Amino acid sequence: MPIREGKAQEIYIVTSGEMMAMYAANNIARGILKYAHSGGVRLGGLICNSRKVDREAELIENLAERINTQMIHFVPRDNIVQHAELRRMTVNEYAPDSNQSQEYRALAKKIINNEKLTIPTPMEMDDLEALLIEYGILDDDTKNKDIGQPAEAGAK
Repeated sequence: MPIREGKAQEIYIVTSGEMMAMYAANNIARGILKYAHSGGVRLGGLICNSRKVDREAELIENLAERINTQMIHFVPRDNIVQHAELRRMTVNEYAPDSNQSQEYRALAKKIINNEKLTIPTPMEMDDLEALLIEYGILDDDTKNKDIGQPAEAGAK
């Protein structure tokens, strides 16, 4: 909605190495592309909010490259976020000297100094699925060909 109404100029997409998060990021990139020429909106990059998926940073960097942007920052997973949330505080309020707080400050500096604003090139669904298979996030159908098939006669 903010993109369509011309209220967004520089967008950062928060994602992770999980399939649905990457699918959503690609769809947001598609929305940015739709209004990039008429509204001037640009993609500033992907922020990887880690979920500790195998090879996650590499995966998100690859996704970013394929959709014509950058992974501007990798935010490691830290339980201090939940501790702060339970106290209805931000991490910077709750633990300003923590490693996680330092990560957020580093991200803020990168956004402030970012000059790489692009028009994204979203991936086709088949290409996104192939990327997920390549990184082992999504199984290739040949591995599960027998699922849902009746058991052989005589097998117990």
